[in-house]
Amino acid sequence: MGNTCRGSGQLHQGFSEPEERSSKQSYASSDHSTSDYSRSGLNDQQLAPQVIPKSTTKDGNLVTTVPPKKENSMKRGFDHHVCHVLGHKTPNIRDLYTIGRKLGQGQFGTTYLCTEISTSFEYACKSICKRKLLSKEDVEDVRREIQIMHHLAGHKNIVTIKGAYEDTLYVHIVMELCSGGELFDRIIERGHYTERKAAALTKIIVGVVEACHSLGVMHRDLKPENFLLVNKDDDFSLKAIDFGLSVFFKPGQIFTDVVGSPYYVAPEVLLKHYGPEADVWTAGVILYILLSGVPPFWAETQQGIFDAVLKGNIDFDSDPWPVISDSAKDLIRKMLCSQPSERLTAHEVVCHPWISQNGVAPDRALDPAVLSRLKQFSAMNKLKKMALRVIAESLSEEEIAGLREMFTAMDTDNSGAITFDELKAGLRRYGSTLKDTEIRDLMNAG
Repeated sequence: MGNTCRGSGQLHQGFSEPEERSSKQSYASSDHSTSDYSRSGLNDQQLAPQVIPKSTTKDGNLVTTVPPKKENSMKRGFDHHVCHVLGHKTPNIRDLYTIGRKLGQGQFGTTYLCTEISTSFEYACKSICKRKLLSKEDVEDVRREIQIMHHLAGHKNIVTIKGAYEDTLYVHIVMELCSGGELFDRIIERGHYTERKAAALTKIIVGVVEACHSLGVMHRDLKPENFLLVNKDDDFSLKAIDFGLSVFFKPGQIFTDVVGSPYYVAPEVLLKHYGPEADVWTAGVILYILLSGVPPFWAETQQGIFDAVLKGNIDFDSDPWPVISDSAKDLIRKMLCSQPSERLTAHEVVCHPWISQNGVAPDRALDPAVLSRLKQFSAMNKLKKMALRVIAESLSEEEIAGLREMFTAMDTDNSGAITFDELKAGLRRYGSTLKDTEIRDLMNAG
């Protein structure tokens, strides 16, 4: 369900800071790995982003919390054996599917390869542990995500939900299997990369946003990791796979809960007064990364990123921007306009000359340095996600409270990247007993 910030104020990130996960579970992984439900609140007195303090959840996800959210009484009184999370009885999933190998695991559930008995078709099945849904709000989150996935069914670039099932211990969500990997990985693997290719990918991503908005859904957690490829043969078989932070909205409705990832979050979200325009901002950030390999709003700390987002200064002077087309930069400026009312709509984006059919995006190869930066950005996000999960399983809640400083401490030569030796020493220092081969696997995650 989502990979980012949630509740009334949870934010996560990656690259040079540990990734901070959402309050909900996620489909976002090349192997359909699950992520976590965890919550915290940012109350209405904390409107100024510069005073947002930090905390952590039990699973090691860094979040912003002020004050800690009061737990619902369901934490002790919720009888998971009799409560129907889905609100109705369902068939036994094992009468319909054969559950196969594990594809991924998160704090609240495990994703398996499953095969439909009647057709032999393969799907992904995410099994959510009901006892870890601690409040009525958690239960409603599961229900809403399933409802939104059904609501959006039929769009060629949105993952298809096959069905949802429930037994005494788990909620099982069966969905289309996306085995082609993540978007950035495919770009890096292909090597040859042009503005025209970036324009085609952006058209797909913004097309998903346009479809969501036309059906009254605000995504709220767009980012490259949330787009998977169905197979390894078709570069354009992209599917949006994570709707854990998505909500239904009505025209003119204002939202105040802070959700999203620091790199991608819109300024109006930080100011707690936003609508669907925030999705267009996030898509603009993705476009900037697709063309340069780095996010447009960058800092060494989460707070620094927030400040940069609020200032809204976009760097078009550094490489590779001098050789990027003016049309591409024009589109980015209009998507990253700080005033939501002046920002392009999703429909206007797909009609922009740079992105439209037979558009003006050049077909010449981008500088190889873009792919190199893209690879580093992707790899570090994966590395930190995996490392945090390992550490969270072995440390106490008090020890996890120091995770936000962990990666800075590991980077002993202040290079902005973590070497094998630095990672090994850092993980040992934080209580990990990983073997060298396992640490190598972390390093090779990208």
